[in-house]
Amino acid sequence: MGGGGFSMNEGASPLDEYVLSLVAEPKPTVCFVGTATGDAVGYVERFHTAFGPLPCETTDLSLFQRDDRTLAERLDAVDIVYVGGGSTANLLAVWRLHGLDQALRERAHAGPLVLTGLSAGGLCWFEGGITDSYGPLCPLPDGLGWVEGSFCPHYDGEPGRRPAYRQAIAEGTLAPGYAADDGAALHFVDGTLRCAVSERASATTYRVEQRDGRAEETPITATQL
Repeated sequence: MGGGGFSMNEGASPLDEYVLSLVAEPKPTVCFVGTATGDAVGYVERFHTAFGPLPCETTDLSLFQRDDRTLAERLDAVDIVYVGGGSTANLLAVWRLHGLDQALRERAHAGPLVLTGLSAGGLCWFEGGITDSYGPLCPLPDGLGWVEGSFCPHYDGEPGRRPAYRQAIAEGTLAPGYAADDGAALHFVDGTLRCAVSERASATTYRVEQRDGRAEETPITATQL
């Protein structure tokens, strides 16, 4: 997600409901991971409040609070991992320090798993993208790389995002990739783009590539939810 979901709406949104629809289980377990905000209590509570009325079970995974269970045990019964926004750089550093990146990979290999999130929670799965983790917007080149290419969230929501991403693509600082407006999302299956969806009519997604030293955008038609 470029933005949207419960983080940017009052309660669960159509994008959140779309995520639930991707699981065959009638009542899937959704695990919120708030590492990018240091597991901010208010953010975690907001997730549980938003998803509580939906046909799902909710849980959360904190790396800032002690838990006697292993990461594998905490992820074992999870159907959906929903990653919140915040600092992508901090998220990646803490995940790698604790081994959550590897634990997620092993859980995904063990059986069907939906990985989702907005902003930092969308960017982290790609090879890189545009982040404000360090203050000014700049390229971040060391994402998890589970989806090929780069990603820019908040493409229409924050004025500096679009030009910063286009410049990074044009200069070759970031690999070609995708951008998503607030309220829009890209749905990948095993790293291959399946479709784009949106929760508002004007929200768009794009393929952004380098051509002749310039960045070129190609809109991706999104199905409005």
